[in-house]
Amino acid sequence: MPKQTSYSLTFAILSLVLISCFLMNISLGSVAIPLKGIFTAFTGGEIDKETWRITILSIRLPKAIAAVLVGFGLSLSGLLMQTLFRNPLSGPFVLGLSSGASLGVALLIMGASVFGGFFGTLLLSSYSLVIAASIGSFLVLLTVMAVSYRVKDTMSILIIGLMFGSITGAIVSVLTYFSDADELKQFMMWTLGSLGNLDGQELSILAFLVILGIAFSIWAIKSLDAFLLGENYARSLGVNIHKSRLLIIIATSLMAGSCTAFVGPIAFVGLAVPHITRLFFNTTNHRILVPSVCLIGGILMLLCDSIAQVPFYEITLPINAITSIIGAPVVIWLLVRKRKMIF
Repeated sequence: MPKQTSYSLTFAILSLVLISCFLMNISLGSVAIPLKGIFTAFTGGEIDKETWRITILSIRLPKAIAAVLVGFGLSLSGLLMQTLFRNPLSGPFVLGLSSGASLGVALLIMGASVFGGFFGTLLLSSYSLVIAASIGSFLVLLTVMAVSYRVKDTMSILIIGLMFGSITGAIVSVLTYFSDADELKQFMMWTLGSLGNLDGQELSILAFLVILGIAFSIWAIKSLDAFLLGENYARSLGVNIHKSRLLIIIATSLMAGSCTAFVGPIAFVGLAVPHITRLFFNTTNHRILVPSVCLIGGILMLLCDSIAQVPFYEITLPINAITSIIGAPVVIWLLVRKRKMIF
């Protein structure tokens, strides 16, 4: 196991890689922009082409920031859920947050075909999809929080979350059955995910919610370490099980719910990055895992978004497809290469 002093160097290297991927993500696209042009645009100096400044500051920079925030939020949410439920297959959406968001968006987009024109009129708002997804996630969160007070077994909460996902998925299926082609296409486009549709205000809200979730996660580090050894052991250490469990659920909901609301459901990242991090660092200490999953998650999202942009071509691939295609084989290879998983 690496010594404690070696982690500082590793974090420094990961931070440099994150910055490098951030700059690479901004420079790549249908038009390649040199690093000199990027730094000139940031500093407000004279740039070779004024269109580069607009492209960098108005399109690519917000998208790169969104990729980092989503990578941070989903990766850390996955770590929290895997630790809380002590289940390596748990991800940020096991509580049904993504399903709740999908139901909210489905009602907004496809509800007009089933319930009449009321839902269709709400589509006039530019924030309508975000609001619908947020309401859906929030309602599921309230239900899960209410259940967490009544249920003593943490595993029961996991099962209840999966059942909520099944119920909302069934309702979405009914809505899709009665919807027309245009509504189905719009809903499908949302499920593919997109990092490039956020304005400055939306990006600020997303950043605030993700940072707040990270702060709650740091506050819960002691409880997370104790949960790894079971609730009885955590209780013997003086950990308030209900309070800690609620704090972890709220942190996960803030990060995963906000990311889903603003960019759509992004697969793979929250499930796989914690495993990659554990195999890379060979530790279960959450003081190491919490910052490391954020860094690796941000790097992975930037790399996937760079690939999704298809540099030098006028097309963009769905980010949701890229995260699964690129990430899943990597995790399979890592787990096969190191058969004994740390957990």
